[in-house]
Amino acid sequence: MHNEYKKIIEQIGEDPEREGLLKTPDRAARAMEFLTQGYGQTLEQILNNAVFESDSDEMVIVRDIELYSMCEHHLLPFIGKCHVAYLPRGKVIGLSKVARIVDMYARRLQIQENLTKQIADAMETVTGGQGVGVVVESKHLCMMMRGVQKQNSTMTTSVMLGRFKTDINTRNEFLNLIRGPT
Repeated sequence: MHNEYKKIIEQIGEDPEREGLLKTPDRAARAMEFLTQGYGQTLEQILNNAVFESDSDEMVIVRDIELYSMCEHHLLPFIGKCHVAYLPRGKVIGLSKVARIVDMYARRLQIQENLTKQIADAMETVTGGQGVGVVVESKHLCMMMRGVQKQNSTMTTSVMLGRFKTDINTRNEFLNLIRGPT
């Protein structure tokens, strides 16, 4: 990727040989590899057998998981938080695994709508739960730095599966709990 970044620097009219840019192609290539590391990960690797039997059938919620992703349309970041909930059915997963699942999908070129669905589908697969709810709230630099240049807009997406979709009380409990204290 080094040569491609060097070409981009040249195409925008800069000199890739000037002191401040000499190592930029290498740094940019390493940064892109890190920002898209989700392509090299699988659910099995992320879980690492951290699935545990449990009698609990009460809602499990992990709020405010930071996420950093890249818009697939402009290759610019979107940054936000994700709230994930599930209703166990005989098993639970390790707490950190929820955040790792979010990161795995966020570290790919994405649109937020697909990211939200991928996280929900993965949680449903790994927990086998009675339902899953996912809400993602993000600010998109492609909207803030270019185009309409709106600094204070936030995009919210949600995916509800199982009881979160069919039972309004379950859905409302989740949505009320992620709002936090008023």
